[in-house]
Amino acid sequence: MEQITDIKKYADTHDVPIMMDGGMEFILNYIKENHVKNILEIGTAIGYSAINFAKAADDVRVSTIEVDIDRYQKAVKNVCDNNLSDRITLFLGDAAGFDFEEKFDLIFIDAAKAQYIKYFQKFQSNLADGGVIITDNLSFHGMVDDLSLTHNYSTIKLIRKIRQFVHFLKTNEEFDTVFHEVGDRISVSKRKA
Repeated sequence: MEQITDIKKYADTHDVPIMMDGGMEFILNYIKENHVKNILEIGTAIGYSAINFAKAADDVRVSTIEVDIDRYQKAVKNVCDNNLSDRITLFLGDAAGFDFEEKFDLIFIDAAKAQYIKYFQKFQSNLADGGVIITDNLSFHGMVDDLSLTHNYSTIKLIRKIRQFVHFLKTNEEFDTVFHEVGDRISVSKRKA
């Protein structure tokens, strides 16, 4: 499974959530324009975004955490197939259990939506000066703005958690956040000067 297109097809066939094209394009442009070198990703899935990030430039390094063993193993294979094992470090487990000494230019949160606030607060101390925390899926397929799109109780609970996270970002006194209507809506949070 070498090519990015094959990974996308696999994700589609096996219902693995990966980034939408618009969101991916936005982040890849951000990485290039801001000379991002060191990325922490919370939520590897099968390695689609980590591989894309690493391919944005030859000196980009990615540390990525995945809780699901099957997805983790698939990600390891995909990273290996793309000859990126030297620049992408994969960790298996719940991100809440990891501590990093290093600082990252970009922290990308795309894991359990109900844990977004916890992950943001946990890893904000790992943000390099001038770095950003980017989060994905803040529209959740339009449901955050229009709850009538779902009648599933657990989805409604999840939407409420995403709304709480958006409120957390908007009222955060330490970070300035800009929301971008690309992909499934993305936020870019930067520590205030």
